[in-house]
Amino acid sequence: MTEPITIDVWSDIACPWCFIGKRNLEAGLAAASADEDAPEVRVTFHSFELSPDTPVDFDGDEVDFLAGHKGMPREQVSQMLERVTGVAAQAGLEYRFDLLKHTNTVKAHELLHFAKEQGMQAEMTERLMTAYFTEGRHVGRIDELAALAGEVGLDADAAREALTDERHLAAVRADQEQARTYGINGVPFFVVDGKYGVSGAQPAEAFTQIVRQVWQEHREPATA
Repeated sequence: MTEPITIDVWSDIACPWCFIGKRNLEAGLAAASADEDAPEVRVTFHSFELSPDTPVDFDGDEVDFLAGHKGMPREQVSQMLERVTGVAAQAGLEYRFDLLKHTNTVKAHELLHFAKEQGMQAEMTERLMTAYFTEGRHVGRIDELAALAGEVGLDADAAREALTDERHLAAVRADQEQARTYGINGVPFFVVDGKYGVSGAQPAEAFTQIVRQVWQEHREPATA
């Protein structure tokens, strides 16, 4: 039996390019799934905090944050957000930076590990990114995160308890340490089969091509 391709994705739910990269990956895998010999792929998301020093309740909007964090003029930041909104739209995403509540994301990452234990990491990742970028939900607060967990079918009370006692924080830190080991300093970053690195929100076609190539490697008989 041919082993599935593994794709490990380092991302932050507050990274606009990560959501775009996720959509492009999904589209690329969907295209490859139509092949006669369709690749089998297992995707796992890993934690990466872009701005770990951000307070849970940031006083200001996304323009305020980026202007202060990156030291860029506000007009330049606004133009940058307009551009990424356009790219997101091409991927079928409606970004609402006017609603977005910038926050610390460590608790959201803890929730993703809680969801992973329940076999629902993919659903939770999608829900968190949608909540953050399109709905203006506050994904830094435990009560809001527990509610979002309930919305995907997880036990909201169990999620709240796990976030309160920080039982998954060590797993978040382990992901971040693995990123440092790989030399990852920006996201999204995709590691295919533990040996091929793909950086950034690549087009869907790029993901289709790489999984077809790697699947062919999986199907080739091993040589002595």
